[in-house]
Amino acid sequence: MKSKQGDKKSFISKLLTKYRLVLLNDSTYEEKTSFKISRLNVFSALFALMFIIVLITSGILFFTPIREYIPGYSSTSLQKQANLLSYKTDSLRQIVFLNDQYINSLKKVLTGDLETIQYKPDSVVYKDAMDIQIIEKSKEDSILRQLVDNEDKYNLANINKDKDFYLLTSPISGAVSQNYSIADDHLAIDISVDIGTSVKAVSNGRVILSEWTTQTGYVLIIDHGNDLISVYKHNSKLLKSQGEIVKQGEIIALSGNSGVLTSGPHLHFELWSEGFSIDPNTLINFE
Repeated sequence: MKSKQGDKKSFISKLLTKYRLVLLNDSTYEEKTSFKISRLNVFSALFALMFIIVLITSGILFFTPIREYIPGYSSTSLQKQANLLSYKTDSLRQIVFLNDQYINSLKKVLTGDLETIQYKPDSVVYKDAMDIQIIEKSKEDSILRQLVDNEDKYNLANINKDKDFYLLTSPISGAVSQNYSIADDHLAIDISVDIGTSVKAVSNGRVILSEWTTQTGYVLIIDHGNDLISVYKHNSKLLKSQGEIVKQGEIIALSGNSGVLTSGPHLHFELWSEGFSIDPNTLINFE
């Protein structure tokens, strides 16, 4: 027990024992300076130096841009940039998705690979139709019905009451060489004209496609709003570019005989609404 106490006192005494550190000139042995130190002073100084080094290093790492180089540690600005890039990436994905849908729709319009629909003045069926009494038609009644049908052929109000289509004009003057026919898979009107005849816009709108295709030659497509699109194929020259605004009756192209699927100089004209083909005769008088 006494031995342990003696060792403890001996260790403490060693820590507190004073030593003199003398600095001498190596040549003359002249004393330059001297210090009184102890082991405790040396340990305290080393500890203080280590503490200062750790404090300075921590300050540099936490309060300077150097911390950004530490794995797993990111700055606020980097987090903001990462969030902004994430939002932009998501927006770009949405834009690409919508553009893909738009391009696919244009491809279907060009190839005619879509469902068709015909608008007829007598296509509206009322809910109370079952309550109407069936009346036997007379000859005079049939004649009257035929006259009304002919008068209303170009009445836009009877084509589709849910759509506010503009009054359309004929895109070109000429003889109709082939009419609209679902049975023959010809979802357009072909108008025979000389090459170079002016092709006009049937209504106000914006050009959404002005391009060359192998099958249909020079093609121009106009979006007229209200989900109505007009298509002009087999042209010899296009006078409008994609994105341009056109007015009704404005010359947009020159007719021709371009493309593999052409059978002679003519204008191949189509109308589409919401992905459905429309018989142009129901909206335009080609006579």
